[in-house]
Amino acid sequence: MGYKVAVVGATGNVGREMLSIMAEREFPADEIVPLASSRSIGKEVSYGEDEVLQVRELDTFDFRGTDIVLSSPGAKVSAVHSPRAAKAGAVVIDNTSYWRMDPDVPLVVPEVNPQAIAGYTKRGIIANPNCSTAQMVVALKPLHDLARIKRVVVATYQSVSGAGRDAMDELFTQTRGIYVNDPIKKERFTKQIAFNCIPHIDIFMDDGSTKEEWKMAAETRKILDPDIAVTATCVRVPVFISHAEAVNVEFERPLSEDEARSALRNAPGVTVIDHRVDEGYVTQAEAAGEDAVFVSRIRRDPTVPHGLNFWCVSDNLRKGAALNAVQIAEVLAGKYLKKAAAPKRKAG
Repeated sequence: MGYKVAVVGATGNVGREMLSIMAEREFPADEIVPLASSRSIGKEVSYGEDEVLQVRELDTFDFRGTDIVLSSPGAKVSAVHSPRAAKAGAVVIDNTSYWRMDPDVPLVVPEVNPQAIAGYTKRGIIANPNCSTAQMVVALKPLHDLARIKRVVVATYQSVSGAGRDAMDELFTQTRGIYVNDPIKKERFTKQIAFNCIPHIDIFMDDGSTKEEWKMAAETRKILDPDIAVTATCVRVPVFISHAEAVNVEFERPLSEDEARSALRNAPGVTVIDHRVDEGYVTQAEAAGEDAVFVSRIRRDPTVPHGLNFWCVSDNLRKGAALNAVQIAEVLAGKYLKKAAAPKRKAG
């Protein structure tokens, strides 16, 4: 017997990606229930190439008998329904920001801290980190194991898909409008996003940082090491899918470029493409649709005693959200819940 899995926010970018990835990886599920708001009742979502599922209403859904919930609605929705699902006996893997810093909720990237999954028993909830944090800590973990990281300075170049489908539509509409001389309409973003970069993601905090920048620092410390100092500048760029990051790392001891390159090549979830020639690096367009965190442009930082720079790119809808959640579910199913594997699902 396999698992009964509910996907909350199934009509959104991340929810659809969760369904796609579960099908790709043949997650051992007997039943998959897509859930969304009442506006989406009866809509159809794809599961793999051949199967179509009908969306059901989240507000009235009875979670009893559900084993795992993959949840990616808004934070306010998660605050209501993730505890409701956990109370009914499901384990919730939540992609929103609501639970990430709760001390009783593990914040997990499977390549970095899979042992933390065991903490799900406290609340019945496991949190997925912010997409920009997830890809960075995958790249930092093998380096931290070698030389212990003291400080990280990161600038992000985050795609509009991180802000949802409406944001993607806004980039498309503004770009088309510029070519036909239509006036620029700003709805999802504070400034024009087409042919522009916006150094503002989430709300501003009292110290001048944005909440996205605070998340990267706080979440990195919770996932990887509470003693790592992190400072971030998070920027929205006119790219549809994939986040890029320019990362500067200061270590406690010397770490050569070759040592770093070798450690990263051997690390789970990382692909190193680092050639000092034209096209010898990975860009956001090339990372879209891929599972890996790509690392390029590894080089020494001569301004500090033990410093390195690198370029890091990943599909934010996959490793930054949906794939990470499914990977957590795979560990949960294989090590903690341990139902017998389900037969391969058939369409219809």
